[in-house]
Amino acid sequence: MWLVVGLGNPGPTYAGHRHNVGFGVVEELAARTGARFTVTKGIRAEAAEVRLGAPGAADVPRLVLGKSRTYMNETGGPVSGLLRYHRLTPDRLVVVHDELDIDPGQLRVKFGGGDNGHNGLRSIRASLGTGDFYRVRVGVGRPAGRQDPADFLLSNFAARDREGLAVELVRAADAVESLVTAGLERTQSTFNS
Repeated sequence: MWLVVGLGNPGPTYAGHRHNVGFGVVEELAARTGARFTVTKGIRAEAAEVRLGAPGAADVPRLVLGKSRTYMNETGGPVSGLLRYHRLTPDRLVVVHDELDIDPGQLRVKFGGGDNGHNGLRSIRASLGTGDFYRVRVGVGRPAGRQDPADFLLSNFAARDREGLAVELVRAADAVESLVTAGLERTQSTFNS
């Protein structure tokens, strides 16, 4: 079993923001199997369980898809709660998040590393006491001019970028599936751009 957490801020106000691409990826994974997110009792998170592969096939990976019901900078508590609830260790965790330092339309999959100024990753690392978990980093690029990066992340994608975003969410979901079925090296060679 794997825990795949998409980072974002809860509620309709934030739904189309760049900071919420992680939510979009786990929602895409849930939609592929018709799974629905439900509140996990005692944990400030929503979760959905899915199985990859053909129904009835032997040895198909089980995924718990998670979305925190807290704001980004408090994500660590719900993530560590979901890991404990499902008796998983951080090396079975995949965090999907936005990345300013990667251009739109680009992905990077990796294991471990710092938080690179990302408040969600910082919170998770603090709660788990480690950064040793998988990351699927979805490029959103840096703002043009002097716009504050925080304001940029907490703004909606432009209408002209939404079609490309839908393609990237599907691609990032494919990368998650590849990571848990084919492993890191193969996934990096296929998806890292």
